[in-house]
Amino acid sequence: MKYKGLILHHSRCPSINGKGFDFWIGSEGDIYAAPLLTDPDYIHLCLEGDFSKKESAPSQAGRKEQLFATGKLIFELAERYQISPLIIEHHTNSCPGTFFPWNELVIYPSDGYH
Repeated sequence: MKYKGLILHHSRCPSINGKGFDFWIGSEGDIYAAPLLTDPDYIHLCLEGDFSKKESAPSQAGRKEQLFATGKLIFELAERYQISPLIIEHHTNSCPGTFFPWNELVIYPSDGYH
């Protein structure tokens, strides 16, 4: 199956409700996979936390582990499904949230994750 890219969610998104994502990345970097990929066009990653509120986002230490795990997962999925790791979209204007640390999600396709 040819996917167009990846979509990021945060766990407080009202449309998640325990479903609607293919991979869950916990606040400490644990990754859980759904049994099947559900969207024919995109792979959905849900990061634990509420990035719509600054005080609800994961702690700095936890966020570092979470974003490292997310970056590694993105590269693995990109390789497996032959998609660019740079095609990452937000779910909605409010998901993954205003305070999602996009600049901390470091992805360098030519060199790997740093």
